[in-house]
Amino acid sequence: MRLFSSFFARNKATDKSLEEAIKNIFGYYPGNVAVYKLAFRHKSLPGPANNGFRYNNERLEYLGDAVLGSVVADFLFKKFPFKDEGFLTEMRSRIVSRSNLNMLSRKLGLDKLIQTGKENHIRGSSVLGDAFEAFVGALYLDKGYRFTQKVIVTQIIQCHLDVDELMSKEINFKSKMIEWAQKEKKTLEFVLTDEIENGKNNKIYQVNLMLEDKLVGEGKDFSIKKAEQNAARQAWVSLNETGSET
Repeated sequence: MRLFSSFFARNKATDKSLEEAIKNIFGYYPGNVAVYKLAFRHKSLPGPANNGFRYNNERLEYLGDAVLGSVVADFLFKKFPFKDEGFLTEMRSRIVSRSNLNMLSRKLGLDKLIQTGKENHIRGSSVLGDAFEAFVGALYLDKGYRFTQKVIVTQIIQCHLDVDELMSKEINFKSKMIEWAQKEKKTLEFVLTDEIENGKNNKIYQVNLMLEDKLVGEGKDFSIKKAEQNAARQAWVSLNETGSET
């Protein structure tokens, strides 16, 4: 952490502003403001390197992803004592999805704290959700797991998430698979493989879902869109069963 402090301990006014912002949003003052500055520093921002290491929030994002997943899993386990593993896994996935984290990040005002090297780089990307996870990583390093757990549950989940609404939402499996593939930097392709005549003016479409040229899902329906959803559903269930979904 000393390395971060030496790099970021320049602008005390900025440090104070960030401390106040965190206090206003999350209800506490940070102990080590340098690690939070790093959490909001996107890789597109130019800057010096130290032995080839560039200062950005990617490592904190990795840490925050793991911590957030653990806290959410614990929260759901206690909130729904009679729900099975499949339900808990799906609900955790909805809460920590990139689209939901993007929404939370903007709702909390974290978009005003993120530093990027490209104008309008935040809009329409995963930068917001990535910064949210990086913030969680910074919070964990600064305050420890128990404090982090309390902030996430009381200041974020209970204040800014409607868990019941998330439960009732129809799942867009195609979007979930695309989002997962983007996060994992994998190539995903929906391929129309067959059109089967089924009576007058009716066709059944068959779609294969290919992940890195490997078949992971098959779907059939009277529309291509629904066939894609069915293929994505099959792939998503398989990912959850094998533990590949994160």
